[in-house]
Amino acid sequence: MTLPIDASQAAGHAPTQKVELLGRVISVRGSQASVGLPAMSSQAPEERRVTVGKFLGVAVGKSLLVGLITDVSLRTEPVPRDHDYVAVAQLELIGEIRSGDAGTAHFQRGVSSYPAIGDPVVCIGSRELRLIFQTSGSRMIEVGQLQQDSAIAAAVDVDETLSKHFAVLGTTGVGKSSAIALLLQQMLQARPDLRVLLLDVHNEYGRCFGERAQILNPNNIRLPFWLFNFDEIVDVFFGGRPGLEEEVYFLSEVIPLAKSSYAQQMGVTSRLAGKAGEAAYARYTLDVPVPYRIADLLALLDTRMGKLENRASRMVYHKLITRIETVCNDPRYAFMFENANVGGDTMVEILAMLFRLPPNGKPMTIMQLAGFPSEVVDALVSVTCRMAFDLGLWSDGHDPLLVVCEEAHRYMAADYSVGFAPTRRAISRIAKEGRKYAVSLGLVTQRLAELDPTILSQCSTLFAMRMTNDRDQALLRSAVADTAANLLAFLPSLGTGEAFAFGEGVALPTRLKFRQLPARMLPRSDMMSGDQGSAHAAMDSRSLEAVIERWRGRVTKPRVNADKAADESRPASVQPSPSPQPAHGLDANRFRLLKRPPEDQSLNAGLERQMTEAPRR
Repeated sequence: MTLPIDASQAAGHAPTQKVELLGRVISVRGSQASVGLPAMSSQAPEERRVTVGKFLGVAVGKSLLVGLITDVSLRTEPVPRDHDYVAVAQLELIGEIRSGDAGTAHFQRGVSSYPAIGDPVVCIGSRELRLIFQTSGSRMIEVGQLQQDSAIAAAVDVDETLSKHFAVLGTTGVGKSSAIALLLQQMLQARPDLRVLLLDVHNEYGRCFGERAQILNPNNIRLPFWLFNFDEIVDVFFGGRPGLEEEVYFLSEVIPLAKSSYAQQMGVTSRLAGKAGEAAYARYTLDVPVPYRIADLLALLDTRMGKLENRASRMVYHKLITRIETVCNDPRYAFMFENANVGGDTMVEILAMLFRLPPNGKPMTIMQLAGFPSEVVDALVSVTCRMAFDLGLWSDGHDPLLVVCEEAHRYMAADYSVGFAPTRRAISRIAKEGRKYAVSLGLVTQRLAELDPTILSQCSTLFAMRMTNDRDQALLRSAVADTAANLLAFLPSLGTGEAFAFGEGVALPTRLKFRQLPARMLPRSDMMSGDQGSAHAAMDSRSLEAVIERWRGRVTKPRVNADKAADESRPASVQPSPSPQPAHGLDANRFRLLKRPPEDQSLNAGLERQMTEAPRR
């Protein structure tokens, strides 16, 4: 018989190729069709072998319905005499090739006319596959080749993938990191206006993008504490543990006052100010990102402590002050508190460096999280993702941004009692509303069952690599379309670097193999990329001492890279804010209040006088 549609029609010619009948439809149920197959010789050509994962075509009028084989079995029920079918193949109908008015052929997803009993079934060849997966007409990137035909490129629609988010899923060692590196490289080439922020949990992407990426780590980043909102700074002060109610309440009262105090010292006036004579602190909320100084914060707490008569209440203030001073003096937190008492509004420079505005030849930022204190990583991810969304919101999506989150289950766990709630809210906001403001999300995880299903449901393009866990497959089955759910049975048998692609970014659900990256561009942990000769050398006492010094946080690298990056990113019209004078310090003897009887009221007045007269040591 002659195919109703083939590649020759796409070129404007009449079909001439005769295709041998493979079988006929024997039953139809929804989007599934059963095909009766005759006995075949073991010596049959490869293109005529019927097995799972192959495409078949069903001729229906002027259309050729395209289906994927999900199951093949022997026929056990009685067979009519006029048929010699010995096997049955289950087809999942996913699209059709139709003939246009001009006689040209095109592929479309979905089925407009369902098959009937007895409709002929034929093999889908290379020409039909090229027509289905053709890359013309939209912004496509080639990420590998089809499993059905290695001569045909596997293409992904960049705009659809970015605008509706994507996820790369699979167990450990299947090539997720390499797939992400390849996808990001191709996206940056296809979208010169795109900027990428990659949250690198294991510090393995630093070598993948060469000079096109800026690498940030604790040694070269400055992220001042006042950029953190109230929930985030509480998480930092309390070391990732829930804050004590009284201390959190006192902190919520003095932070707006500290912001107001700094603004008054700098002569800043707010358009939000109310009536003349209104208290200055009313102009600032807990979460507004304006500078303040730790010295002012401690001075306010110290003043309040001095006015208390109850020793137990003074002890609460004492613990809070000690907690803040401990964190500020910890060298591991230098990226937040290095200039805690100097001040200066550097928000423009920070956003320019973090989100590459302008790119200056480096449209990508890789934030290496492995070197940060573990108790502050959640807050760091929260503030970064929150600022990414807010920047898109207040700029009306002027600069498209892609946020890629490695090990996504760590920040968006299915169990709401696990993890840091502000981090979950920040990433969820990007997932649910980011597309309105040109902020896209890419998720990577190996523990799909631990990921919040509502976050995964927002990703319209999925790259599912090898999975053997039943819980992971069940969750993925609930996230993909019903017509593609049967394809998930193939996941345990996928090879390394292979994936099933579902969703808006691909023409139809299909099996592909990602292109192999050059060895120098493969993701690899910084700890594993050293010289092989020194990797196995015994650690001597000097190197052990250096490790201990680094462990304790006493040795840090110079911040030349960060300063240079900030200078490159800073717009010409932006000048650094003038630094205010150092704040007045606290009385060194302030904690003697805890040992004084509450009846000594004169001590309070003396404390306030010392705070205004004594310079900070």
